[in-house]
Amino acid sequence: MAKIKIHYVCQNCGYTTLKWLGKCPECGQWDTLVEETVVPESKASFLTVKENPRPKTLDSVAIDHLERMATGIREFDRVLGGGIVPGSLVLLGGDPGIGKSTIVLDASMKFSENGIKVLYVSGEESEAQTAMRAKRLGGSGSGLLIMTATDLAVILAQAQEVKPALLVIDSIQTMYNAEFETAAGSVGQVRECTAKLLRFAKSTGIAVLIIGHVTKEGNIAGPRLLEHMVDVVLQFEGERSYAFRVLRALKNRFGSTNESGIFSMEESGLKEVANPSGLFLEKRASAVPGSVVCACLEGNRPLLVEMQALVARTPYGMPRRTAVGFDYNRVNMLLAILEKRLGMDFGTQDVYVNVVGGVRVTEPAADLAVIAAIVSSYRNKAVMPGILAVVEVGLTGEVRRVGFVERRIKEAQNLGFQKFVIPAGNLSAQSASTGIIQVHTVEEALTAFFEK
Repeated sequence: MAKIKIHYVCQNCGYTTLKWLGKCPECGQWDTLVEETVVPESKASFLTVKENPRPKTLDSVAIDHLERMATGIREFDRVLGGGIVPGSLVLLGGDPGIGKSTIVLDASMKFSENGIKVLYVSGEESEAQTAMRAKRLGGSGSGLLIMTATDLAVILAQAQEVKPALLVIDSIQTMYNAEFETAAGSVGQVRECTAKLLRFAKSTGIAVLIIGHVTKEGNIAGPRLLEHMVDVVLQFEGERSYAFRVLRALKNRFGSTNESGIFSMEESGLKEVANPSGLFLEKRASAVPGSVVCACLEGNRPLLVEMQALVARTPYGMPRRTAVGFDYNRVNMLLAILEKRLGMDFGTQDVYVNVVGGVRVTEPAADLAVIAAIVSSYRNKAVMPGILAVVEVGLTGEVRRVGFVERRIKEAQNLGFQKFVIPAGNLSAQSASTGIIQVHTVEEALTAFFEK
């Protein structure tokens, strides 16, 4: 009889040790190690898995052309690279209530409407609750198979019987493998269930899409090994207080990781946003101090967002610095540049920076827009109408080049912008057109913004 062993596994990072520890040595979290039982595999089961690989030349390997399964949701398909590849394992993560189950159920109904058989398995909702949510989304679920189960062996047996083109697991934290004596949602269960789904997808050619919860730090719950096992890792992001959601590909073996999809949460579910720039700027007031538009990249897509700043005299001894949707430390750096290079004094001023619409801007191409918004509020003077900023700012007060300037300018021109402040030499002479203002320093850029 095989001897049963005990070990302790960190529920945050998956670190394994033979004795209990109060603090995980790997991730530094306290009280996260949980006792798990290790049941060794029998020799018979080991002998059944026998590999006999033979090396081949690269040219002799036959490449099968696999037709992607398009959902019909353009934003979703763009992030996937055109659709879901048969036999692939896709992992979708996101905060609770962000809309993961909603977008997957909507995509499943779109698949069924196109004649693609889908088996949607929920471990969190009953079949009646899933049907109610599908009715709220307004799609036709006549060809969609739904089931409520948490035993992975039962789920895979049903999938073998009905043979769907896509198997949806909502969510992986609710599934359990009866071969392991641990609770559902533990690191061992999540890891082994994902490994079993991976073998099922590769052996049958059925695509599997699993939904995963995230931790409070925003990482997908369970060991980091999950992200290495799957073929595609999608992240659904957004502030719950705002209507906009962003779908990003963190890993994609069959496409680019630079694409992103924009969605809007409405009463009838998630709706794709074809023109997010126009949506973010539709209620923007013109000629208001402290407001500047910047062209940022969301993946490969240019996105025009409004940067707002408010500079007010502080009633306290220590001035406040607040940034929403923008890096707080970068705001402090830009304020230091203005004080050192332009002689402005913010020692008695509170400074607030906000990106309108709940969007988070991380790229440095928004530096000049933040500076111009701060200076506009500081002087209580609005910038010129119809002007756009795409500039990174260095510590010496010089401006630095940014990527994909032509793409950003073309998007802005479609929305009615006529003047564009860019770094000198960032645009070729053949691509330069009227309205292009090329600058070398921050001082030159601010002169262009406030020129009569």
